[in-house]
Amino acid sequence: MTLFGQTLDAQQIFSLISMLAVLALCMVTLRRRLEHDRQVKRWKKEQAARQSPSRGSDHGGPWG
Repeated sequence: MTLFGQTLDAQQIFSLISMLAVLALCMVTLRRRLEHDRQVKRWKKEQAARQSPSRGSDHGGPWG
């Protein structure tokens, strides 16, 4: 196999494939990490909204 006019042997091809696999793994890991961070922020925001008092009339409890 030739790449940019240079002949590659089996070891070099395997190395290229391995580096591409590691790059893909890093990209997937980064994407999952970013999604996890978004979910944690969303969860914290929902928790803060639940813990803050409601803006409606406050009767002092569920039975008024």
